Amino acid sequence: MKILKGVLIGILALVVIILIVAAILPKTFSSERQIVINKPRSEVFEYIKYVKNQDNYGVWQLSEPDLKKTYEGTDGTVGFKYSWDGKKLGKGSQTISNIVEGERMETKLDFGFGDPATSHLITKDAGAGQTTVIWGLSGKSPYPLNIMSLFFDVGDDFEKGLANLKAVLEKQ
Repeated sequence: MKILKGVLIGILALVVIILIVAAILPKTFSSERQIVINKPRSEVFEYIKYVKNQDNYGVWQLSEPDLKKTYEGTDGTVGFKYSWDGKKLGKGSQTISNIVEGERMETKLDFGFGDPATSHLITKDAGAGQTTVIWGLSGKSPYPLNIMSLFFDVGDDFEKGLANLKAVLEKQ
């Protein structure tokens, strides 16, 4: 009985510590990575403004080839909605919320909990025939789920996705 009581007190203490740490951590998150692609800005932007093209370079999409996808609206325009349902990725959607032609595409990412996050793909001239692409994500993480920020950073996924994007575009 003393062992069971000790185990329960240990579990309770661990839960309390986790909740205290989550209370201290920021309730917002942001991550951003960039890469230089050896293609003109107009070509790069024309490719990245279509959400469906993320199937060719996005780490999450490539991780689950059997992902069920549905689409609403016209890809490459504000209001286009890309929804997914998968065993690994769960359910969610990405909706184009803003496009500044040739410069920036923003989307709202809804993972089914909390407020939707905001994602952006930005293009900038990087010299003759080169383009810097910046991929980022920001949003709010509800308490106590904000504890996950200690273990998860999408920056690594953006780096891999941007490397994939570079490979795809430079082969064209």
